[in-house]
Amino acid sequence: MEKNIKTASKGVRSMYEWLEEIVFALVVVILVFTFLFRVVTVTGKSMLPNFVEGEKVVVTNLGHDIEQGTVVVVTNVLEEPIIKRVIATEGQTVNIDYDTGTVYIDGEALNETQFGIENGITFHPYDGYEALVFPQTVPKGCVFVLGDNRTVSRDSRYAEIGMIDTRHIMGEAVFTLYPFDRFGFVKTNENN
Repeated sequence: MEKNIKTASKGVRSMYEWLEEIVFALVVVILVFTFLFRVVTVTGKSMLPNFVEGEKVVVTNLGHDIEQGTVVVVTNVLEEPIIKRVIATEGQTVNIDYDTGTVYIDGEALNETQFGIENGITFHPYDGYEALVFPQTVPKGCVFVLGDNRTVSRDSRYAEIGMIDTRHIMGEAVFTLYPFDRFGFVKTNENN
């Protein structure tokens, strides 16, 4: 009888240790996904063809420099977070020639094919919305963002959004989880 009690005691202790490890692992996962990584769902068509509606992306603000081509998730600008591509960073001058659809950064035409989109697709925002007047120099602590699908994207061309304060950047989109055919690291330019 004493042997059965010792065996049962070891089994309970083993189960308790196993449960303790599961709880610890869950706490670690929750902390990681709360403070280091977030999963964001893409809404709308403003980042086609590189991001599709319903796509799940992992976003982080851990150790990444925000530079030209970085895809970021921005909060506190519209009703819900938006995903856009950084086109210019602080101190750079942005100019848009709406006749040709060309974006210029510091006087140089931006080669947008590096982002997987065509050159010459940036046209004047919709009527009824106040647009920024170009050229514009990006203020300290801000970035200028555009959607990859410029015909429908509400982005830094619009006065209601304008230059994005980097404190409103939730993080950089680094990995696609879903749909599975797009699973993998996010490409910020053709060199990645």
